[in-house]
Amino acid sequence: MPKDHHHQPVRSDRRLITFSALSMLGLATAPAWAQRYPITSDQKASAQQAAQNGVPEGELATDAPNTYTVKGGDTLWGISGVFLKKPWRWPALWGMNFEQISNPHLIYPGQTLYLIRQNGLARLSLSPADGSADIPTVRVSPRSRYESLADNALPTLRSHLIEPFLAEPVVVDENTLLQAPHIVAAQDDRVLMSRGDRAYARGEASTPLLMNPGMPRDFRVFRSATPIKDPNDGKILGYEAQYLGRARLIRAEGAQDEPDDTPVLREFPASNVSEGGYPAAKKPPPPTEVIPASIDITSIKEEIRAGDRLLPEPPRQLMNYVPRAPLVPTERGRVASIYGSAVANAAQNQIVAINLGTRDGIEPGHVLAILSEGARLLDTSDGSRVKMKLPDERNGLLMVFRCFDRISYALILEIKQAVRVGDRLVNPR
Repeated sequence: MPKDHHHQPVRSDRRLITFSALSMLGLATAPAWAQRYPITSDQKASAQQAAQNGVPEGELATDAPNTYTVKGGDTLWGISGVFLKKPWRWPALWGMNFEQISNPHLIYPGQTLYLIRQNGLARLSLSPADGSADIPTVRVSPRSRYESLADNALPTLRSHLIEPFLAEPVVVDENTLLQAPHIVAAQDDRVLMSRGDRAYARGEASTPLLMNPGMPRDFRVFRSATPIKDPNDGKILGYEAQYLGRARLIRAEGAQDEPDDTPVLREFPASNVSEGGYPAAKKPPPPTEVIPASIDITSIKEEIRAGDRLLPEPPRQLMNYVPRAPLVPTERGRVASIYGSAVANAAQNQIVAINLGTRDGIEPGHVLAILSEGARLLDTSDGSRVKMKLPDERNGLLMVFRCFDRISYALILEIKQAVRVGDRLVNPR
């Protein structure tokens, strides 16, 4: 079956700027985090054994079916919940080994999944235990038809929940936004720009907006960045900018629709000739006028204005994830911010930024449990007024879908109550 394709992440030790803008999904490279959280031989052996043997029958959902036919609209996470009490244990049930865990076999509508139980263990297969399968008789007519299975592969999650965030976020270094081309004006002296409007932009003197072969024509528009701080120590993890929309370069800087290439013959006017017949000292020429590039606003999320910055549109990359628990402990995981919201609470199917990234061993598809911090109060039951902190309680699950060096974005899969900035994140059990 087709394998998933992953793009290696941007790695940098400098402070990062994360932007609210489908692109550049990444997996951690082992050396970066193995030194901090090495995978023990026991962990690796456990993962390999689970891949070979499956999961204990006790981990199956109470009403797990013996067969299940995949339907259009199903998701990998949804099917995981059909078979398992712990959906993040999907790789062990499906039999993905340690090396292949990030490149799952894709599942397609119409396929039948068979639950095989043997010696107290359970595994999932595309064929029954005895090797037989009911193959329906299908009458076909002599015609040619081409259909790509890759286009119908079962997604892990409802794509509409995360696709905007796959299209928007990107990581750059701290100075990139300041050095990016910026919008300088709009047609007809408009202050705010919307879809279909013509605007004008300039790049740095060393990197003007040009239309040479191989140079970008499509851009995303951003506004000033807001720092994301680590709830543990208050240090800045990166900067999240406000994604505004997209624009297309129509005319390069300095270009005119009808350039005049006719050579100009210059003569010294009589007033510039001295009494001796020699040219008088020439006045300095007027400063050269700057002609900005022309861009068209092709889509907007919010209205755009002068000063907003342009970054090249990266190539679109789709990927499928395997929901699974990290093999390394997430000792310091916290919800760092709630994406695109000024409030402090997040609901189900919302996106949050967490203070863990590729350097911590986090990969797309990792599932983490959310712990709500226990309240601090006084014991008034016996008059002692002893200060107490109630235990942290499990509140739900989230799944990482986008990773950067120090920050990742995750979708809240299920919760009991609102998620708050600072809530703890741990490996699910």
